[in-house]
Amino acid sequence: MTSPEQTQHLVLDGVLTADQAARTVRGLLSVQREDGAIPWFRGHHLDPWDHTEAAMALDACGEHEAARRAYEWLARHQNSDGSWYAAYADGDFEDVTDRGKESNFTAYIAVGVWHHYLSTGDDTFLDRMWPVVVAATEFVLGLQQPGGQIGWKREADGTPVTDALLTGCSSVHHALRCALAIAEQREEPQPDWELALGALGHAIRSHPERFLDKDRYSMDWYYPVLGGALTGEAAKARLEEGWDRFVVPGLGVRCVVPNPWVTGGESAELALALWAVGESDRALAILQSIQHLRDAESGLYWTGFVFEDEAIWPRELTTWTAGSVLLAVAALGGEPATCAVFSGESLPSGLAQGCCT
Repeated sequence: MTSPEQTQHLVLDGVLTADQAARTVRGLLSVQREDGAIPWFRGHHLDPWDHTEAAMALDACGEHEAARRAYEWLARHQNSDGSWYAAYADGDFEDVTDRGKESNFTAYIAVGVWHHYLSTGDDTFLDRMWPVVVAATEFVLGLQQPGGQIGWKREADGTPVTDALLTGCSSVHHALRCALAIAEQREEPQPDWELALGALGHAIRSHPERFLDKDRYSMDWYYPVLGGALTGEAAKARLEEGWDRFVVPGLGVRCVVPNPWVTGGESAELALALWAVGESDRALAILQSIQHLRDAESGLYWTGFVFEDEAIWPRELTTWTAGSVLLAVAALGGEPATCAVFSGESLPSGLAQGCCT
C-alpha cells in the first residue's frame, strides 16, 4: 500500500501533498488488474499508449512491481509483427475492440521500458524486454515514409495508412530516442534507427506539410516540444506562439479550439513540455490550475471540464489523466528517471544524413 512517505518527492505547492499523491497512486493501483493491465477505468478499454503512461507513473511513485507487471502484460500481448492492437476490452483482454495497429501506440513501449530501467536498474528486465522493443520499433519503422514522417497505422487487414499525424510522430520521435538509449545500454548499435530518427526529426521541424492538418488540437502545438524534436529557443517560441489560443487561465489547456473544454491530460503534458524547456514556474501554474479536476475520494482525475457549462465531461476518472499529472509532478520534483526521460538531455538525437530535403 502506497504511503505518504513514499510520495514525499511528489509534494508541490498548490498541486499535491504527500497524502494526496499517495491516494492518487492507490487510485491507479485499484484500477490495475491482477494480470498487470491498466484500462482507462474499470469497464472501459485499454490502449497500449495510455497503459504505458500509467505504468510510468507507478514507477515514478516507487510502485516498481506494479509497473513491471504492466510491461509484462504488453510482452504477452504483443502481436507477431511487433505491434499491439489499438484497443482491448476490459474484463477479457483477448477481446480486441479495435484491430488497427497504430504506430505511436506501438512505439511508446520503448519510453516506458527505458523509464523502468532507469527507475530500477533491473538488467534482467531490460534483457527480457529488449526483443519486445526491437520488434515494436521495426514495426513502426516499416511505416516510415520517404519524407521521414511515420504513417499513422496499419488497418486490421494490414493495409498501411501513410497519412502522418504530427502528435503521433512527435511521440514516436521520443520513443525512438529511448529505443536507441536501450540499444546503447546493451551495446547493440542500431544505425538504421539513428537514420530513421534523424529523418523523422527533420520532418517535424522543417516540413509541416508532411503531416495532416490538426492545428486545432493542442497536442499538435506542444508535442513537437514534448517529444524532443524541438528544443531550446525554437521550442520556447512554439510554446509562446500558441499560448493564448490554448491556455485558459486558472482552468487548464483546451483540447481543441475553439471548444470551451479543458482537459487534464493535455494540461499535464504541456506542463511537462514547459518543464523540459526550463519554464518550471509556468509548468507549476498549469498543474495548479487543473486541480479542480481532482476527485478527492479516489485521488484520480476527471478527463475534462466544459467551462461554459461549468460541467465535468465526460464523467470518467481516467488512469491516463492521473498518470500524466503524476509524471509532470515527478519531473518538477526532480525524480531522476522521469527527469532523464523527459528532459531528453541524455537521449540519442539520431543522424541527419539524407534527411535534409
